Amino acid sequence: MLQLRDTAVLVTGAGRGLGWGIARAFGIAGAKVCVTDLDEEELARCARDLAADGTTHHTRRSDVADLTECATVVKTIVNRWGRLDVVVHCAIYMPLIGFEALTPEEWWRQITVGLGGLFNCAHAAWPQMKSQGGGHVIGIASGSSLRGYKDEVAYCTVKHGVEGFVKAMSLEARAHNIALNTIGPGAPIKPTRMTWAEYDQAPTNLRARWADPVELGQAWVWLAAQPPGRFSGYRFDAAPLVQTIAREGPAFSFAPEKVTLYPDDFRARQEWYSGYAD
Repeated sequence: MLQLRDTAVLVTGAGRGLGWGIARAFGIAGAKVCVTDLDEEELARCARDLAADGTTHHTRRSDVADLTECATVVKTIVNRWGRLDVVVHCAIYMPLIGFEALTPEEWWRQITVGLGGLFNCAHAAWPQMKSQGGGHVIGIASGSSLRGYKDEVAYCTVKHGVEGFVKAMSLEARAHNIALNTIGPGAPIKPTRMTWAEYDQAPTNLRARWADPVELGQAWVWLAAQPPGRFSGYRFDAAPLVQTIAREGPAFSFAPEKVTLYPDDFRARQEWYSGYAD
């Protein structure tokens, strides 16, 4: 198992679901983990699980749509642990609303949480990562990063935007040894909107269809363990990456087919970056 001791990690939107699983995976790997969310009850549940894992952790209620709050979280992490190595932006707000029923307020809330939150977290962490010599910023990808779906106009816009942010910022971050990437789950997961209470009441056969977010979280751990200069600007997918690690070990011989559901896209990005003049 990969070990990330002395690594400080921030995971936003970690009260439940994928963010919760990623936070736990980092903790199991030995990292110090700060988790944020708006739901205090679910944040407390995450804290209990991290404590049970033996993880050094800190929890904070914080709204990623507020740059000042993001900056406060980063300052708290650095004051506690002396550094910030990894930011994983999982926080999302995604009510399913058709365009005609989508108010401007709902539109901007989704945009400012999902896409604005990524900017805010990266902006807040940037000076610290530069000063310490590097780091990782990781967004969450999905099928909506590539396709469109009914009732997801804002969500699809967010996910397409996250990919654009990562592609462009990866070029500017090269000089500072900061890597920006995305990882999608790569397998069916619990619906983002489902609360812990709803999950606990869901039929066992339904829950069995969803991938274990802690197991998927190993993909984020693997990527964070790579030197920042190795991969930046790419989209990975957790399920095939975790399967590759289980089959070949974390030091596997790399090939795009082993780490993403979209290897042609990965190669196209490799070609673009290799020919891009700074």
